[in-house]
This record gives sequence, structure tokens and C-alpha cells, in this order.
Amino acid sequence: MKSRSLVVPPGLFDSRHYGFAQVAVVSTPLGRAVHVSGQVAWDVDQNIVGPGDIGRQLEHSLDNLAVALASVGASLDQVGALSLYIKQSHMAEGKAISAALRAKFGDNPPCSTWIGVTSLADERFLIEVEPSVVFLP
Repeated sequence: MKSRSLVVPPGLFDSRHYGFAQVAVVSTPLGRAVHVSGQVAWDVDQNIVGPGDIGRQLEHSLDNLAVALASVGASLDQVGALSLYIKQSHMAEGKAISAALRAKFGDNPPCSTWIGVTSLADERFLIEVEPSVVFLP
């Protein structure tokens, strides 16, 4: 029996030809650990959503995260922490980032770490969202 199974969520681009999975579920003594790849502002056809708009890109990245989690029966409410990789040139746009987080999480946001980076996988990406591991029974 495999201890890791991969999920290709409908609604997200199929990342396997890039050499990674969107979602991996690993069996552990604590239950199932759900790992989700960093999510960006690509739609299912790999078109950029919100070019030049970090708030819109974050909203779409979080929508993608919700799709990934739903594919294994989880939700954004189960995310304990997020790492936000923010293109250095857009670090000063904290108000737009905060507004997008509040729009998705309201008054119950996860912990987060904001990390400035010089670049992301595509030059049009302004932000990438990586959740902590989500545990399911």
C-alpha cells in the first residue's frame, strides 16, 4: 500500500508534467496529512488572473487553495498557517494583501509569514501561497 497518494483537483491545472503534484495525501499515525503545493494566480488553463494586481492574485491563489483542499474533503478553515512568498517589488502593498486575506478568512485568519523574494516561477506572479500541512482523520 502506498503511503502517499496524489490528487489532481478538477479546477486546477495539472502540474504533473512540471514534476510536482498539486495535492499529496500521506498516511500518518495521526491520520491523513494533506500537503498542498504553493498556489499562484493561474487558472485551470494556466492563464494569469489579475496581472499586475497583487490583491487579485492573492484572492485567486486562495481560491485555488480552497479548490485543492476541497478535493480531499478539507477547507480553508482547517489551514493553521500560510507562507506568503511576495515579489520584493510588491512588498509595500501590504494593504492589498491584508484586504485579500480578510476577504477570505474574515475574523478567523490563519497564522502567516510574509517572505520577500526576488522572483517566482513566472515573472507575472506577484505572490505565491503555501499552506501548512492539514491533518484529516
